[in-house]
Amino acid sequence: MKSRLAMVVVAAPLALLALAAGAQEAAPTLQEDPRAAKFKDVERGFFVGFDAGWLSFLETPVADPARHGYAGKDGGPSGGVLIGANVGYDLFSRLAVSLFAVGANEKADVNYGAFSLYAAGLDVRYSFWSLKDRNGWERLFAYAHARGGYARTWPTGLFGDVETLVSGGVGIEYFTRLRHFSVGLAADGAYALKASSMGWALYPTVRYTF
Repeated sequence: MKSRLAMVVVAAPLALLALAAGAQEAAPTLQEDPRAAKFKDVERGFFVGFDAGWLSFLETPVADPARHGYAGKDGGPSGGVLIGANVGYDLFSRLAVSLFAVGANEKADVNYGAFSLYAAGLDVRYSFWSLKDRNGWERLFAYAHARGGYARTWPTGLFGDVETLVSGGVGIEYFTRLRHFSVGLAADGAYALKASSMGWALYPTVRYTF
């Protein structure tokens, strides 16, 4: 009698465990709700961006000495605040094209004075290196870009009038945890074709991708 009771005491829990395991295996797998929102950690596509930094030309020749005789032949290096905006699209995760517009107020030596430059054109950018975060998303990029466009300067005849401005350089961009926002820093070389003047620019960037 005692041996039978002991067997029942041992067998009952085992039977309950077997029934629970069978019920668990028989339970249907929960399906993912198709209505649940899905988001990317890094957004790609249509974007707008803003730049603000410094632009400098190594030489500031005088385009029209008869009109600006006080300026001499060259005002030397110039420098001023650069502000820009761009609108573009990510063709791929590493390739983007955009239209840009920039404006800068440049100051050279005292005799030469100051001039304003405004330019607009096309920018092409390629990211040649990236770093993934712990979740596997490419979040930090290094890129090279080139741009060129039509420019105007004022006053007319000082640094020039109608100008062609080309530039290019490298930069870094970090896509933040806010998904739509990225921030970065770019360093460019620039060249004004008609003035035959080299320059450089350094500017932080911020971008919003829709």
